[in-house]
Amino acid sequence: MGQIDRKQLARNVRAEALIRMEEAARTLEDFQAVVAMWDHLDRNRQRKERAHEIGRTSEEMLHWDRLSEDDEQGKLREELDIVIPRPMKDLSWKQLMRGKFLDLIYDNAEEMWQLIADWDIAPLLFTLTNKQREVLFYRAVRCCTPQQIACYQDKTDRAVRKLLAAALARIRDQLAFTIREKIDAEVPDMTWMKRTFLAWYEQQKVVLDSSTDKE
Repeated sequence: MGQIDRKQLARNVRAEALIRMEEAARTLEDFQAVVAMWDHLDRNRQRKERAHEIGRTSEEMLHWDRLSEDDEQGKLREELDIVIPRPMKDLSWKQLMRGKFLDLIYDNAEEMWQLIADWDIAPLLFTLTNKQREVLFYRAVRCCTPQQIACYQDKTDRAVRKLLAAALARIRDQLAFTIREKIDAEVPDMTWMKRTFLAWYEQQKVVLDSSTDKE
């Protein structure tokens, strides 16, 4: 029998002994002994988990490795990559510390549809051109002004506003059509915000059509 088999056999024996101990418990002292045994096993488990953690108390920030195989404390090695970066005065760092990794993973124009919870809106981003999608990303996600986007893309702010207006117009046209279809089909999950948007959109279309007729 190999060493691994012996260890597995010993674990099975201990598990069976604990089960018999639980089933045989009748008095308060018996149950206290069972609880003490479970506490002992939990402490062992936590100790083993701590041995595999990369975080060390009072260390500055947390590398993947140790100075040597014999090092139990996990000293820092400067040449290794940092696991968690130093605190930055940036929203992305705050999101990282809060566990909001999706906002960072999909922080680009091609994947920003992943950040949209409404599935009536998310697919509409695929109908935009690459330029429209990029401008919309910087405006809606990064909260950049048209002047900042124009500087980044080497365009005029007028060209940026034109792309943004075209992107929003395309999204609104398709979204209004989708909402109207669902309302006509009496789909029950139409929200108040979508109904309000549709009323605003249809009113805007009436105003635009009437001004076009006058011309």
